[in-house]
Amino acid sequence: MNLLALSTGALVGIIVGCVLVGLLIIFGIWYAATYNSLIRLKNMCEDAFSTIDIYLKKRYDLIPNLVETVKGYAAHEKETFLKVTEARTKVASAVTPEEKAIADGAMTQAMRNFNMVMEQYPELKANANFLDLQAQLKSIENELSQARKYYNACARELNVKRSSFPAFIVANRMKLEKQPFFTVDSPEERQNVKVQF
Repeated sequence: MNLLALSTGALVGIIVGCVLVGLLIIFGIWYAATYNSLIRLKNMCEDAFSTIDIYLKKRYDLIPNLVETVKGYAAHEKETFLKVTEARTKVASAVTPEEKAIADGAMTQAMRNFNMVMEQYPELKANANFLDLQAQLKSIENELSQARKYYNACARELNVKRSSFPAFIVANRMKLEKQPFFTVDSPEERQNVKVQF
């Protein structure tokens, strides 16, 4: 009888041990899959933000050419040109998504004022170089808008995943921060840059 009881106890111990090992394996697979999905989402956010950065840089590089073209026609509009230059400098020095969003808003407002100045000079609007620069700016603004949407979609997906149970356990161990959205603060900044031909 003792031998049978010992065998039953050993069998139960082996079964319990196998169940525990099985649970540890399942937990390890879940943890690795969750970790990898959070890393993938984090990398998608970084890639999307990099795309915004590229379009901000393109706009940053285009604006001096546009300003120089307009300066020849509107030399007395120094304050407007100064604001565009200051906004451009802010874009260049911004590092975080929040700083870039604020700098982008300032640039959008400065370009809105700049466009109003350009409207006052019909002969400028007929200049081929100016028309080409205007078309490039419009294209960049459209691409930038799409890049912002994509970044915000990636940030939303990551933020939902990192806040969901049980994935938040892995996210907390990774010290994964909530991704900020690329937003604008004022109602004027919420409008597109008006490009008139």
